[in-house]
Amino acid sequence: MTTPYLTPFQTSSTDAASGLRIGGDWTLAHYSRLEPQVLAQRERLHGQESIDLDELAALDTAGAALLVELLGSERLRQLAQQDTLSTERRALLLAVADAMASTQNVQEHATPSALREVLGHIGEAVETTWCHGRELLGFMGLTLSGMLTILLRPARWRLTSLAAHLEQCGLNAVPIVALLTFLVGAVVAFLGATILADFGASIYTVNLVAFSFLREFGVLLTAILMAGRTASAFTAQIGSMKANEEIDAIRTLGLSPIELLVLPRVFAMLIALPILTFIAMLSGMLGGALVCALSLDIPAAMYLSILQDSDLLRHFLVGLCKAPIFAFLIALIGCLEGFKVSGSAQSVGEHTTSAVVQSIFVVILLDALAALFLMEMGW
Repeated sequence: MTTPYLTPFQTSSTDAASGLRIGGDWTLAHYSRLEPQVLAQRERLHGQESIDLDELAALDTAGAALLVELLGSERLRQLAQQDTLSTERRALLLAVADAMASTQNVQEHATPSALREVLGHIGEAVETTWCHGRELLGFMGLTLSGMLTILLRPARWRLTSLAAHLEQCGLNAVPIVALLTFLVGAVVAFLGATILADFGASIYTVNLVAFSFLREFGVLLTAILMAGRTASAFTAQIGSMKANEEIDAIRTLGLSPIELLVLPRVFAMLIALPILTFIAMLSGMLGGALVCALSLDIPAAMYLSILQDSDLLRHFLVGLCKAPIFAFLIALIGCLEGFKVSGSAQSVGEHTTSAVVQSIFVVILLDALAALFLMEMGW
């Protein structure tokens, strides 16, 4: 084993240490001995020195990395082209120089400014939102095309799947929807009675509960519940099938995943959500009636009489017309996120969470826009 060395030499009698002779074994075994010498010599190099590698004996990746630190990637690439080096040694030096050059470039840009990071995150969020919207529109077009295709062909209707999904997302959701809206109706009535009592208008608590649930709360609470309950279920079901390559098997058999998996779920939501919305409206007004009876001494007969004198049909139709739109979008987002699953359990969880967040966001956004539009139209 030859001891490695770094020795300055003179190229002429008038120059002082104008060259550097590198020799010996530059291997991992001598790394600890060579590193201090490399650091010391690197500070003295100016880039114009003559480098002599003729006496270089053994060389491995650790030694090549030290040469890169000493001479730099560009200069080592130039030296690697010398005819005195073997083909294997030249390839090793070039590979290590390229690898360390790319690593240095990454490290140089690893800590950008805080403003740059913030703007970068904002740009990524905007681009992600745009991509999600474009994908949703494309998937909506595929779904509508499939719906129009099978509506005129009753033989292709999958009634068994439709009934199963109706039970899952409709019938099984009745208790939680009724209970939640009943409690929210009671809370709204209690708060309304507390505030209106200061103005001597407690009787209008009945109108407050009726208008709020017929127009907004009934459909909004139901849609949010279905977004959290059903959209996540759709994503998990289709995502698990995607992870198990069952969707690929469906395509191999010549069947359409849209027709087989998406349309029964969409039709089930279109049927279930309006019915659940109606149940939510009744439950909310029932909760308000209970509070009015206990706190305001308004009996059930008087409660119903006040409702009959109010123009509730318009508010009922406004609330119910939103339900099919919300149902269609919730089912679409849940199915689309299921098709995006890449194949791992982590991906299923991520897209399930994304389906819930997107569904709730879209429902609240559309409800707010609809409220502003209807208010301006005087409806």
